[in-house]
Amino acid sequence: MHIGLIGGIGPAATDFYYQKLIANFAKRGKPLELTIAHADSPTLLANLAKNDTAAQGTIYKRLADRLAAAGAGCVVVTSIGGHFCINEFEAVSPLPVINMLSEVERAVTAKGLKRIGIMGTRTVMETKFYGGFSQTEVVPPAGDQLDQVHDAYVTMATAGFVTNEQRQVFEDACRQFLQRDQVEAILLGGTDLALVYDSETSEFPLVDGAAIHVEAITEAATK
Repeated sequence: MHIGLIGGIGPAATDFYYQKLIANFAKRGKPLELTIAHADSPTLLANLAKNDTAAQGTIYKRLADRLAAAGAGCVVVTSIGGHFCINEFEAVSPLPVINMLSEVERAVTAKGLKRIGIMGTRTVMETKFYGGFSQTEVVPPAGDQLDQVHDAYVTMATAGFVTNEQRQVFEDACRQFLQRDQVEAILLGGTDLALVYDSETSEFPLVDGAAIHVEAITEAATK
């Protein structure tokens, strides 16, 4: 299946999906057919801050139309923050949407995790992954730490690279999750956190939402 990616939100996240999909298809000996339509990260962040699901859904619809015209058989939003309007987008999309929220919930439930921490944008953290879990308790950072994680994440995502100061903010949050909140794992609730953490080499248990999403896309496209 030809995969349509809505990318650019942010650039490092798009690169993560692109590289992982190339590697996954190479392992399977399958040719990868893929088209990326660029969405604007500052526009997404502005709509996210206003919770303007209609405006962002309209942008996604326009990009999905372009991907459909290019021959895509499915569409993917390469941003966890960008899933704030996923229901509105699914209702109007000309292509089947591979929804990260449902894929991550399925994976977390399969692992039997009952209590997880979360990092990402303010909306993702405050809504506890958009209320996407029915059997798992999601713990956001407490107090000022939530604002610090949000600010560090948004700046990193927009720039496409992580600074030492931003990395320290995330490390401090992870330490609090593990020591104070007694979580079983930490959900990377922002796609661009791939700039900071690798679930295969991390010293603590991670739930990598973007990696789970990529695996689901691969399975759907290679059936």
